Amino acid sequence: MGRTEYWNDPQAPKANSLVPACGVLAVNDAGEILLQRRRDTGQWALPMGKMEIGETPTECAIRETLEETGVEVEVTGLLGIFSDPGHIVAYTDGEVRQEYEVTFLARPTRGLPTANDEASDVDWFTVGELAELDIHPSMRRQISVYVDRGGPHID
Repeated sequence: MGRTEYWNDPQAPKANSLVPACGVLAVNDAGEILLQRRRDTGQWALPMGKMEIGETPTECAIRETLEETGVEVEVTGLLGIFSDPGHIVAYTDGEVRQEYEVTFLARPTRGLPTANDEASDVDWFTVGELAELDIHPSMRRQISVYVDRGGPHID
């Protein structure tokens, strides 16, 4: 399913759903941040996905990270809750979502970054390397909360 992201765009379609999503900003012992390159947009992003009925936000974040990156993580804290009505995601099936993301801090416990059907590439990056990557502004905002030590962030 394809998707188009809008960021404070007056031409964005109106949201028709609000779905809780959870993810992590994982940092390894070298201080590098784990990112995946999304197959649907081609942009680099934190691992994140839709919460399933019967799981906690933490369980969702751990599951999504493993599914999207091949890396198992342990949650160590809360980066923030991000719900900006100006961030709209439109899917080809007609769903138009307003952002609602709970992002945790985490550390890797095992596994290696591995491409899969959701991510064409997965890797660890230093903060200095991030400027060169195509990262959506909503993800940059979340990463900057970590880099600037401004968390936890709550919208």
